[in-house]
Amino acid sequence: MPSFDVVSEVDLQEVRNAVDQANREVGQRFDFKGSGAEFELSGADVTLRAQNDFQLKQMMDILEMKLVKRSVDIGCLDKKDSVVNLSDARQTVTVRQGIESDTAKKMVKDIKATKIKVQAQIQGEQVRVTGKNRDDLQQVIAFLRQADFGLPLQFTNFRD
Repeated sequence: MPSFDVVSEVDLQEVRNAVDQANREVGQRFDFKGSGAEFELSGADVTLRAQNDFQLKQMMDILEMKLVKRSVDIGCLDKKDSVVNLSDARQTVTVRQGIESDTAKKMVKDIKATKIKVQAQIQGEQVRVTGKNRDDLQQVIAFLRQADFGLPLQFTNFRD
């Protein structure tokens, strides 16, 4: 029986490379000279540090530009509010991995509402869709690409 998995994954190595490139650019830019602005990556969290909120916004633009160049979808970024003190400003950005259970439930409900003859089930942080007909699975993929679930989706493990 044909099936495929719907996942939301990000290559963390590409994120690391983008953060390194962004750090180099911030270190070389004239408007950031001597400001101590930097990006710090720990796991799936990127911390931005700068002197003020304006510089944080510029740094966020730099980070997003570097991620896009490295083919990382910026829809997976979860931006927290910036924390501004007298001496510095910080902002944490989390790179989301996997499909959360609420989003997965909504996805399964929407797939069932299309009345396409397939079964969708949640397996951890992914959704597996099975059906008798390959064309039905391709219709589901087309539907999921049009729907907006707030995160980038990839379709893997397609078995015929």
